[in-house]
Amino acid sequence: MAQTSSRKILHVVGARPNFMKVAPVMRAMAARDGRFEQRLVHTGQHYDEAMSQVFFDELGITPPDENLEVGSGSHAAQTAEIMLRFEPVLLGFRPDWLVVVGDVNSTMAATLVAAKLGIRTAHVEAGLRSFDRGMPEEINRLVTDALADLLLTPSPDADENLRREGVPAERIRQVGNVMIDTLAANLERARARQAPRRFGVEPRCYVYVTLHRPSNVDERDSLAAIVACLLDVSRRAPVVFPAHPRTRQRLSDFGLLEALVAGVKLVEPVGYLDSIGLAEAAACVLTDSGGLQEETTFLRVPCLTLRPNTERPVTISQGSNRLTTLARLRADLDEAMKRRESGEVLPCPALWDGKASERIADALLGT
Repeated sequence: MAQTSSRKILHVVGARPNFMKVAPVMRAMAARDGRFEQRLVHTGQHYDEAMSQVFFDELGITPPDENLEVGSGSHAAQTAEIMLRFEPVLLGFRPDWLVVVGDVNSTMAATLVAAKLGIRTAHVEAGLRSFDRGMPEEINRLVTDALADLLLTPSPDADENLRREGVPAERIRQVGNVMIDTLAANLERARARQAPRRFGVEPRCYVYVTLHRPSNVDERDSLAAIVACLLDVSRRAPVVFPAHPRTRQRLSDFGLLEALVAGVKLVEPVGYLDSIGLAEAAACVLTDSGGLQEETTFLRVPCLTLRPNTERPVTISQGSNRLTTLARLRADLDEAMKRRESGEVLPCPALWDGKASERIADALLGT
């Protein structure tokens, strides 16, 4: 009888960060005694077999039921290809709910297909805004939230953004941050790997860096300024920089790689567990990643975000994160490291408690 009343759920992921958001949601639904029938579709929007397999292994995600193998391309070509390949999957399964996460092209494309077919969509991480339409992700967020039937938000500012855009209150449900669910569930495993020791650095005495956005790494002048700053910091504290393959290629193309390697621990990309371990034990984190802004907030580690804006302003209002620029990056790094040395305890937003996925499951059962 439980099976006859189960909700059919189709989850869609398109890039590595999506796995960290969908994994706890699928676990929470699987724990509901047959109340959900779930399938997972990977569009293949971003796919590197070696890097993706680490996420499947570390997060305990079973292989997708479907891999659309869309691959790279322009935003228009990729979005169109996802829609073409996803439509027959959606028609074949006919879920009660399509669940999309984040803000990649796959999120928007899958939502468009579902809206045309009259299939309800729930958007996990809804309502986030950078207010910068020059970011492709911002367009994806706006379109997805305009079409989704249930908007599952991580924080009060996201609720306010949606209300300002005219979204009815009954479509908005604040559930908390699913990224924190994954972090909380894996924190002890991350600590057990002792990533700082393996990378040869002492806890609270190094800077952890992740940079990959085109605005930071695709122009020689900006990347050269970043390299100069990191080399300056490395004279005072070790710098651990797992470089995305694209970032490493840019460093090589611009003739900056040799100088950086001479002073900075430039290492291969790390898995999720090692990233968490390195972030938690760092004196501070320098990033342009949205996920690390949230993770450092939960971990109470000072974070600097090398971007002109953020779709996660709650991390700034809570005091853990600060937007920085190339002009003031060195001074901001000094200040962030001093905050860590002082032992200042940073607050964490409400509902970032590791139980957002349970609230999502409840929301979908109640609709």
